[in-house]
Amino acid sequence: MNEDGSSCLLLPGKTLFIASLLYLCLGCAAFFFREVFIIWILTGAALVPFVIIDFTLLYLLGDRLQIKREIPSSLAQGENVQVRLIMYPTERPMLPSSIKLYDLYPETMNTGIFPAKISFLKNERKSFKEKETMNKKSAVFEYSLFPADRGPWFFSGTELLLGSLLRFWQLRVTHENISRGRTYPNFKQLARGTELKGKPEKGEIRQIRKRGQGLEFENLRDYQEGDSIRLIDWRATSRNRQMDGSLKLIVKNYKEEQDQQILFIIDSGYRLPDYQFDSALEAMLLLSYIALKHGDSVAAASFGAFDLWIPPRKGMKAYNGLMNGLYNLHSEPVPSSPFHALENALNRLHRRSLIILISNFREEDDTTLGYILPRIERRHLLLLVSFRESEAERLAFPSTQPETRTDDEVLETAAAFAYLKKRRRLYTKWEHSGLLVMEASPQNISTSLINKYLSLKKSGRL
Repeated sequence: MNEDGSSCLLLPGKTLFIASLLYLCLGCAAFFFREVFIIWILTGAALVPFVIIDFTLLYLLGDRLQIKREIPSSLAQGENVQVRLIMYPTERPMLPSSIKLYDLYPETMNTGIFPAKISFLKNERKSFKEKETMNKKSAVFEYSLFPADRGPWFFSGTELLLGSLLRFWQLRVTHENISRGRTYPNFKQLARGTELKGKPEKGEIRQIRKRGQGLEFENLRDYQEGDSIRLIDWRATSRNRQMDGSLKLIVKNYKEEQDQQILFIIDSGYRLPDYQFDSALEAMLLLSYIALKHGDSVAAASFGAFDLWIPPRKGMKAYNGLMNGLYNLHSEPVPSSPFHALENALNRLHRRSLIILISNFREEDDTTLGYILPRIERRHLLLLVSFRESEAERLAFPSTQPETRTDDEVLETAAAFAYLKKRRRLYTKWEHSGLLVMEASPQNISTSLINKYLSLKKSGRL
C-alpha cells in the first residue's frame, strides 16, 4: 500500500510467458543434444538481463498516474449515465509503454458498452492509445452505466494494468478512487410538468368534474354552459339585474380543500414481489408529488421487512424527505401483517386522513382486518390497493381449447378460478361495507391511484 492509498501487484506478461515456454522447449532439446545445450546456456544468460532490466524500468516508472472520476451523486433508476475518468500523469513525465484501465463500478449497475461477463472482475475495460495519447496533458475515458436497482452505490476504486517496455511484466495498480451516491426512482416526467389528463382505460390520468359539494368556496362568477344548477347563487343573481330587466345568473366557484392529510402504507413483506413493490413505490412517490402540489400533507410508512414511519409534512420541500426515506426500500420474503400496520397508523394519526394501504389482500385478511376496520371508518377514509394476479388470471382463463388440456391443467384452471372468485367476493364484501377497494396491474397502478385520489378530493369525501 502506497502513501496515496494505491496498491500494486506484479504480474508476468505475455512475452515472458512465451519466452519461458520456448526456453523450456529448448531445454528439453538440450537434454538430448550436446550442441543445443550450449545454445540453451547462452540464450538463458542473454535473456535474464533483459528480463531484469525490463522489470527495473517498470518498477522505477511505477504508478505515475492520477485518476479522477466524474459521475453525478444522484442517479435515476433505468436512465443511462455517462461516467468520465480523467487520467493524468504526475510531475514525472515518464510513463509505461501500455496502460489499460478498469473501473470498479457497483454490482447494482450494468455497463452499457461491454457485457459484464467479459469485464475484468465485473469492471469496465478500455485500452488507451499508447505513448502518443499519453504525451498530452490528460486522457479522458467515457463509458455509460445503467443503474438497474434503487439504493446507495459505491465505487471501490480504479485499476490500472501497466505494461513494461518489452512486455515481460505487468503491474496492476489499484487506486482508491472512491465515489458514492444514490439511485432514485425515475421521475423525469415530473420535471417536465406532466399534465393530469387522458383516458383512464388507457392508463392515463383523467380530470374529475367538480360536484360543488364538500369543497371550499373561492368566489362568484358568471354562469357558463355546463355548470350545475345547484351551483347558482340565487341571492347574488337577484342583485345582478341587467339593463333590459333580465337576470344574469351567478354561480359559486369552489376550489379543492387544502391542508388535507394522506398516509401511504406499503407492504415490504412476501405479499409484494419485487416488480410489484417497485411499481407500488413509484405510484406512492408520484401521487405524493401531486398531493403536495395540491396543498395536502403526506406521510408514509411500511411494514413487513422494514418498519418505517415518515411523519406527515406539507410543501414541496417534504418531497425530498420522502424520496430520501423511501428510495432504498425493498421487499423481502418475510411475513407481514396489514392489521398491525393499520393499528400502528391509528396510534400515530391525530387528524382525519386518507389511508392508502398497498398490499395483496387475500381471504384470510377478512378476519384479521374485521376487528380494526370499524375503528378506521369512524375517523379516517381507507383505500385498500391490491394487485391483479396476472398468473392466476392466465390459468383461470386459458387460451387453449378444453379438449386439448390435460387433467393437471384442468385442475390448475379450477384452482385458479376458485382463488380469483374468493378474492373478488372479499373485495365486494368490503365495498358493500363502505370501504374503498382498488385492484390494478403493475403497469397501471400509478394512473389508477392518481385518478382515485383526484376523484375523492374533488368529491369532497376527504
